Amino acid sequence: MNVVVIIAGGAGHRMGQDIPKQFINVYDKPVLIYTLESFQKHPLINAIEVVCIDGWHDVLWAYAKQFGIDKLKWVVSGGNTGQESIRNGVYNLEGKIENEDVVIIHDGIRPLVDGTVLTDVIVKCQQYGNAVTSMPYNEQIFVVDDEESTIKFIPRETLRRVSTPQAYKFGLLDSKYHEAFEKEIGIYGSHYTNTMMVELGERLYFAAGSDKNIKLTTKDDLEMFKAYIKSDRDNWLK
Repeated sequence: MNVVVIIAGGAGHRMGQDIPKQFINVYDKPVLIYTLESFQKHPLINAIEVVCIDGWHDVLWAYAKQFGIDKLKWVVSGGNTGQESIRNGVYNLEGKIENEDVVIIHDGIRPLVDGTVLTDVIVKCQQYGNAVTSMPYNEQIFVVDDEESTIKFIPRETLRRVSTPQAYKFGLLDSKYHEAFEKEIGIYGSHYTNTMMVELGERLYFAAGSDKNIKLTTKDDLEMFKAYIKSDRDNWLK
């Protein structure tokens, strides 16, 4: 069984809107629904769970019914941090799925999930126990020396950009979240599941990624997303 946990518990203040950014409408459809549709139509996904900001659960269920997201099985409340939100989603699956089942974690504001990327992350997870979507890093990276200059760079060949979707066997994922919150390791600041796993001693395995898999954080990101959607529509019309 393959279950996706969509993280949509944030308020999205950086977008500067009156509603959470995952519920902003683009061409008469909420951003979060675009994300859910990518998993709804993928044949390897059996069930969807959304970790949702409080006060929006009923809205989400209504949108799911409207847009035919019938793989949505659970909606749970987010936490005060990203890691608390993921933890809530993971703990809710206890007793509902098996240890060998694959759990895919994905940001609700990454609506352009490529089907081949999702397939690869599932297949790699089934093979290795985990898999993280990744891409080569194409820019030069320099280390700050005195805030105004540098004398050291990091060879870009040694770097990978990692984002979501990420996939983990449920038994591993559940045990590591219990360990992380008990020991207070990998749960603060910008930590996510992947960085937490590494801090707890786990080796991560790379899966395919896509430059199209943008995260909608600012208004400029939203405009880029709209351009992608319009481009897809124009290609279809041809």
